[in-house]
Amino acid sequence: MDREIFNQALAKILSREHENHGIGTLGEKTLHAVVKNYVEPDEDYHEVPLEGYVADVYRDGHVYEIQTANFNTMRDKLRAFLPLYRVTIVYPVPATKWLRWIDEETGEITDRRKSPKKGTPQAVFRELYRIKMFLKDPNLSIRILLIDVEESRLLNGWSADRKKGSCRYDRIPVGLVEDIQMDCPEDYRMLVPVELETFDSKEYAKASGLTVNRARTALNVLYDLGAVKRVDKRGNSYIYEAAE
Repeated sequence: MDREIFNQALAKILSREHENHGIGTLGEKTLHAVVKNYVEPDEDYHEVPLEGYVADVYRDGHVYEIQTANFNTMRDKLRAFLPLYRVTIVYPVPATKWLRWIDEETGEITDRRKSPKKGTPQAVFRELYRIKMFLKDPNLSIRILLIDVEESRLLNGWSADRKKGSCRYDRIPVGLVEDIQMDCPEDYRMLVPVELETFDSKEYAKASGLTVNRARTALNVLYDLGAVKRVDKRGNSYIYEAAE
């Protein structure tokens, strides 16, 4: 992790957006742009045509794809890239988030307020499940960036306060918290909280900040990768422990 490089990438993108008179004026959203410049500061290696697709970053035989959601849309690219190149999917996760609301009619923007929700690296499992068939490929790495962000949302939801069902406008990074790289199935063991010895999905959920359903998805992926093993069963629930 290099916070200085991250802060340089952030300053470059925010300066460019300031010149363009506001957030969200780039062809891509701010978070994606900052992460791409953090991964590769030299823009000559950005948006490179490759095997009938466009790689976010390509340099020296290594493809980097910045993906904020919907890993299922990566499947065709992975089928094309993995036999030929090293591929790293970079997934930014909001660690601490501050919210601002934008009134489209008046242009008013509220002061930011801190969200009570905290992001954890285990949030990646919802997306990894969608590309589970590729995770054991030796050419594939997953990189999780925990980033503090300021999120702007439009007051256009269906509830009385127009917040529920609203659309996200942009996410602006505030700072880099953690940079986690997983290059092989064994590396996924770092996503098993150290305080857990033997545990079920509910205990994993509590320790990792996930819902129980998402914890089950996480354990499905971890078990498939051999990062956890099933050692018992309690009712309908498997009991797990981290694999050695």
